[in-house]
Amino acid sequence: VPPVVGPDQPSTTSADGATAAGPIDINTATADQLTALPGIGPATAASIISHRDEHGPFASPEALIDVAGIGPSKLAQVVGLIATS
Repeated sequence: VPPVVGPDQPSTTSADGATAAGPIDINTATADQLTALPGIGPATAASIISHRDEHGPFASPEALIDVAGIGPSKLAQVVGLIATS
């Protein structure tokens, strides 16, 4: 039985079927955590981490649009599942 997730606690499911409750902090997330997001594969996760390393922390989830490989539709898929610290 999957965990119960309320409207304020989005969940993500990784390729192996594991589910994590709550938003993923894109300023601290590992590549494995990022690839659990819909539409984010290993290359895009690496781009997110590279952008974060080069430019500093993301100011908001919407700032992910500045990463190569993240367009409006991909951002729309993940914006409710991510947060910034």
